[in-house]
Amino acid sequence: MITSLDQLDPNGIFSYADYLTWRFEQRIELIRGKIVEMSPAPSRRHQEIALTLSSIFYQHFKIRDCKVFPAPFDVRLPKQNAHEGESTYTVVQPDLCVVCALEKLDEQGCKGAPDLVIEILSPGNSRREMRDKYEVYEESGVREYWMVHPEDKSVQVFLLDEEKGKYYGIRPFLEGDEMPSHIFPDLKVNLTEVFAE
Repeated sequence: MITSLDQLDPNGIFSYADYLTWRFEQRIELIRGKIVEMSPAPSRRHQEIALTLSSIFYQHFKIRDCKVFPAPFDVRLPKQNAHEGESTYTVVQPDLCVVCALEKLDEQGCKGAPDLVIEILSPGNSRREMRDKYEVYEESGVREYWMVHPEDKSVQVFLLDEEKGKYYGIRPFLEGDEMPSHIFPDLKVNLTEVFAE
């Protein structure tokens, strides 16, 4: 049984099948088969923002056909046109995600792209969310991706051009704005409430 990262080749490529056999104390994600350690515990500020967003999203979606999941929640992202039975090499735990295609849900989490993903950036993981996760969310077909910047009290939004399979960004939203979701037009988020200290 693998109980420590020291037991694994740091240059190895691992699949979701491998991930299921590990028993680590620390939280990890797989990005294209590479192990990425998550910070041991998010900051208080991160958790306050996550709780506020989770509450807003829960209230909005509880009477709709979509489900909301806060971290930790495994999202397995096979490549867009993966063949049945092909191994999955990306497993992430977004801070918050919305899944409307309920057939993607199973006992392990979600297999396939959520409709909307939110990542709350921390000083230790900003680079990963801004580049690596952006790319895997884009290539797997996540339709709307929010990057929340607690320090700047701002949110960047990326929408998927489904024909091109590429994200395009829209203007940043700032504290004081009422921010809409573009794929869920009746969802409005008051960023003053989200960023309240």
